[in-house]
Amino acid sequence: MARAKGSIDQDKLKRRYVQLLDATSRVVGQAKRFSVEISQGVKRASSVPEQLALDGLRQELDLMASRVRQVMKQTRARILRGNTRSQGKLLSLFEPSTEVIRKGKAGKPNEFGKMVKLQEAENQIITGYEVCAQRPYDSDLLVAAIETHRATKSPEREREQRKRWFRNGQKWRTGCEGRISVVKRRHGLDRCRYKGSVGMDRWVGLGVIADSVVNISRAMEKQAAP
Repeated sequence: MARAKGSIDQDKLKRRYVQLLDATSRVVGQAKRFSVEISQGVKRASSVPEQLALDGLRQELDLMASRVRQVMKQTRARILRGNTRSQGKLLSLFEPSTEVIRKGKAGKPNEFGKMVKLQEAENQIITGYEVCAQRPYDSDLLVAAIETHRATKSPEREREQRKRWFRNGQKWRTGCEGRISVVKRRHGLDRCRYKGSVGMDRWVGLGVIADSVVNISRAMEKQAAP
């Protein structure tokens, strides 16, 4: 109904959301009762290993139930009260660290994931990267990025940067968007296949290593060429 073309009957949409919230509330209530019965021994497994597995599933059930309650709270605030800025807003039940990334694109104004900072030096070699826990302002990234770049800059590179051709080139875009696009396309950074924030760090790190191996190999081959 929300995606339908044309005008939307807001009252009808709210009624559908209320029905959905009621159904979800009943499911969460059932999950809570089931968890209590396991903890009190009303429901138990026939062996110790199975009981341990059941206790682990109960903990996972409690975790998911708490997340669903948070989503229900957000939905009530947004749909019934028009408040879109709920505290502790949750965007994904399975990846709670997911954030809204607004890039201002006409076709895709909002994207979901984590912001990754990439730095590169000559030969398109990545010299630093970071998976940001929370999306920072660009101004907060600037100083640390400059310090990292200085630490990897050779004397030869400094001499080159003093030349006119380099200063003229600084007037143009750095091409960082192209580098990000290549890394995403070549090494799958457009979608993380691991779970959780630790999995995100691992996935991005492996992609950066793979991309660096490719570009270092190309640079070495170029230097070795007669």
